[in-house]
This record gives sequence, structure tokens and C-alpha cells, in this order.
Amino acid sequence: MGAPEQRKIRVLLSKIGLDAHDRGVKFVAQELLRAGMEVIYLGNFNVPEGIVRAAIDEAVDAIGLSVLSGEYLYYLPNLLNLMREKGAGDIPVVIGGLVPPEDETSLRQLGVKRIFRPGATLQEIQAGIREVVQR
Repeated sequence: MGAPEQRKIRVLLSKIGLDAHDRGVKFVAQELLRAGMEVIYLGNFNVPEGIVRAAIDEAVDAIGLSVLSGEYLYYLPNLLNLMREKGAGDIPVVIGGLVPPEDETSLRQLGVKRIFRPGATLQEIQAGIREVVQR
């Protein structure tokens, strides 16, 4: 008998709101797959309700949002509150993209577990996701 197979980390990746710049998140999705994670990619133009529903239906271990516009300040409080209401508040949320340093404190207070800015390496993103899932 061999060692028990370790379950793959399941990550839901999405764009939120009207932000259509998806080149980066598609690249990250490919690299997470190569790193042995399962990726559920929702694509562009998602709203909190759809993201939370998919996260619950797919039993994901983490949610990653790609943000390249300031809309995340509007959508994230709703998303995180909805997650708590639906019993999914234990799923860690990470974001990546154009997040000014002055927004970091408020995002962390909302419940965002990790923030990846431009220049973050794929190794940092993979390690960060593994870290928040293991907590």
C-alpha cells in the first residue's frame, strides 16, 4: 500500500465587477494548475452572489480575485458579508492586481487574507495560497 494521496487545493479564480482585464488571472490560473492545484475559473464580469454560489458548489479551499480597477472597494465588503451569511466565511479570499498600499489595512480588516501586487512571483502566489488554506 502506498501513501495516501493528498487532496489537491481547489482555488476559485474570478474577475469581479466590470473589470475585463483578464490576461494576468489567466496566466496565474495556468501556473496554479502546473503547481498541482485545481482551478475553477469563472472568467470576467462576476458579481458577489455568483462567486459565493460557485465557491460553495465547488467546495473550494480559497477564492482568488483579480482586481485592476477600484471596483473591489465596492464589491469586496458585499462578497465577504455574503460569504459569512451563507456559511462560507471560512474560505480565505486573496486578491491580486493593482491595489494601492493605502487600501491594504481596510482590505485586511474586511477579511482579505493576502494581497498580491504587480511584481509578485508565481512562487509567492502559490505559497501564499497554500499558507492561507492551511490556516
